[in-house]
Amino acid sequence: MLPFAPHQFIALFGAYNDAVWPVQIIGYLLGIVMAGMVVRPSRAGSRIIGTGLASMWAWTGIAYHWLFFSALNEAAFLFGALFVLQGAGLFHNAVLRGRMDFGTSGRPTAWLGWALVIYAAVLYPLLGMWTGHRYPEIPMFGITPCPVTIFTFGLLLLTTTPVPRWMLVIPLFWSLVGGSAAILLGVAQDWLLLVSGIAVPVIVLRDRRRTSAPSVARV
Repeated sequence: MLPFAPHQFIALFGAYNDAVWPVQIIGYLLGIVMAGMVVRPSRAGSRIIGTGLASMWAWTGIAYHWLFFSALNEAAFLFGALFVLQGAGLFHNAVLRGRMDFGTSGRPTAWLGWALVIYAAVLYPLLGMWTGHRYPEIPMFGITPCPVTIFTFGLLLLTTTPVPRWMLVIPLFWSLVGGSAAILLGVAQDWLLLVSGIAVPVIVLRDRRRTSAPSVARV
């Protein structure tokens, strides 16, 4: 059982979106820039993508979990800490150390990545409205946990360098927690969150093939 009712959860988004406006627009603009950097890859672009992802995770942890969701669920303090930790990890690896490069290809993993990116930014809010929710009482791209997690999985599938496996743990955790809660709350657009966790084994297998390919070639 959840410690709050579905109508309280939906009303929370209304209060949150009203309070943080116009950050929603900034989130979308940032997402567009990040997608463009994937299409035209560069080292500087990868750092911009890392900065964008880190900002989304940190903002969601502090603004959504700690300042708003904690009023309904005390576990939000833990959730917020995990989101801030994920943001710090992304910033450390992608920006400070420059160890995460992004780019696109014709491989199935890249297509899956783009599908998750498009779902998080475009189809997610449309599905929410189609199922009866209206702005401001819907989770918005870039500033709420579920679309941020789906978007992150999409971009991690679009990396051209191996992803540190520990950086997959928190997104996978939230895909299970948030996806399960979405079923109980009837938030249909979040149901894909449970499925998005399939990105983890896909990324691990992809990176394993990449690291083993040079040694096979030398043999």
